[in-house]
Amino acid sequence: MSLKNLINKEKVPSHVAIIMDGNGRWAKKRGEIRIIGHKNGVISVKKVVEAAAEIGIKYLTLYAFSTENWKRPKDEIQALMSILFSYINSELESLMSNNIRLLTIGNTNSLPGRVRKIFNNAIKTTSNNTGLTLILALSYSAKQDIVIATQLISKDIEKGTFPILNISEEIFSKYLSTANIPYPELLIRTSGEYRISNFLLWEIAYSELYFTNILWPDFDKEEFYKSLIYYQNKEKIYSKTSE
Repeated sequence: MSLKNLINKEKVPSHVAIIMDGNGRWAKKRGEIRIIGHKNGVISVKKVVEAAAEIGIKYLTLYAFSTENWKRPKDEIQALMSILFSYINSELESLMSNNIRLLTIGNTNSLPGRVRKIFNNAIKTTSNNTGLTLILALSYSAKQDIVIATQLISKDIEKGTFPILNISEEIFSKYLSTANIPYPELLIRTSGEYRISNFLLWEIAYSELYFTNILWPDFDKEEFYKSLIYYQNKEKIYSKTSE
């Protein structure tokens, strides 16, 4: 029996965020180069996106490429960019047929032109879809996002848009790249690491954190369902405590 049958679809988190970690180690264990791990990681992306859409999750944010990833070897970066391009190129039809909307957060201007162009086209093409919103964090840094938000809000204060004492958490959050996206209720990290790695630092202040030793290319639908069951069991505990 699939773990999917144990999930209460009325109480799934509306937003799940995932740090997809372990592609390199997965490849190394098999005597392969790192890029093989990344390619197999895309298969897991497809499985999890499909599972999230089927179960009724409204937002799924995947940490696809961090600002720190630019420090990797040039050939690996080029391969990762090719994988991103190929993923969107091959999945656009599927996104449309499954009513999935695509968004990105991060400094996408730093991406190669052809990658940026295909993402912009996919975002525009899927903009009217009303099912799952798939958000890819690309060249993303939570710290940098907070810095940029601070710069933007400072400019508005200088213009006299509102006094500095009017700044609240709610107002500040509107200057982040995630302004129109609800905060994640659940953050998942694969590969046995217990770090947030500069991902959605403001947004996950009250998120449930789920860590698994599973390497990302081995993270399938059943593993995803397992994380949702964990979340729902934690919610039951909180409900009993509040009662």
